[in-house]
Amino acid sequence: MSATATATATATATAASVVVGALPVPGAVLHYQLQGSGPLLLISQSGEGDADRTVDLVPHLTDAFSVLTYDRRGLSRSRLTEPGRTTSIAEHAQDVHRLLAEVTDEPALMLGCSLGAVIGLHVAARYPERLSTLIAHEPVAPRLLPEAERAHHKAELAGLQDTYRAGGLAAAFPEMARVLGIDLAGRDAEPGLTPQPLDERRRANFDYFIEHDFSAVIGDTLDPAALTRTRTRIIPALGATTPTAVFDHQCATALATLLDTEIRTFPGGHNGNTTHPRAYAQQLRSLLTAR
Repeated sequence: MSATATATATATATAASVVVGALPVPGAVLHYQLQGSGPLLLISQSGEGDADRTVDLVPHLTDAFSVLTYDRRGLSRSRLTEPGRTTSIAEHAQDVHRLLAEVTDEPALMLGCSLGAVIGLHVAARYPERLSTLIAHEPVAPRLLPEAERAHHKAELAGLQDTYRAGGLAAAFPEMARVLGIDLAGRDAEPGLTPQPLDERRRANFDYFIEHDFSAVIGDTLDPAALTRTRTRIIPALGATTPTAVFDHQCATALATLLDTEIRTFPGGHNGNTTHPRAYAQQLRSLLTAR
């Protein structure tokens, strides 16, 4: 950890050797957690996921990597100066840029999942010095798609917001699963996992995610051409069970085509990092340590 991080973040070490910090940034304070040893690996979560979302994945990585997770601004402990304000994807990328600058002087590794993958693509395009490798798992990035498909999927996201406003999470979950190809029943999952409860914190995070992060995706300004020029190694990835016709699968495939590179397959579907943490970690380690 840099001297700046020690001075700025209110960091404490727990019995489990997890460093917990609070980093002030313009418009927010970011909560982050750092554990393990080795090259720095930032995990940028999907959906409503905060720093604790991949609690089953991280223990399979900390012997080889210093794993950094955080709450996106607007979620859980990352407080907003203006509550209820929509944060753009570019602003989320600035948060990652500042967070990485606080904890390391070297280019980092990054796993971005879904919305986290779009944030990673912005970081690679705008701040390539911050990332050596980005694994972009099923980015929800309409600007990677041709105009007709882009408009269709933006309309899907806006429709999901309307469904949520009319019927809450009970109505929105099945539609979100349809759009992203998610198995809500959890039939395809590793044994022995304890589902995270849908408590008040997660409900509040889902509210911010649907109301604000969906709007950020709809209005995103990602420049695909910039991704072809970045020096960050970008590895497009998708889940083995994600249906080929859904939005996120199309975006991952389009990214691989844009970069003229191989797309990598991970266990599980859109949320494979939470449903198949052991096998997902094994594939992640293989890709990040390959020469």
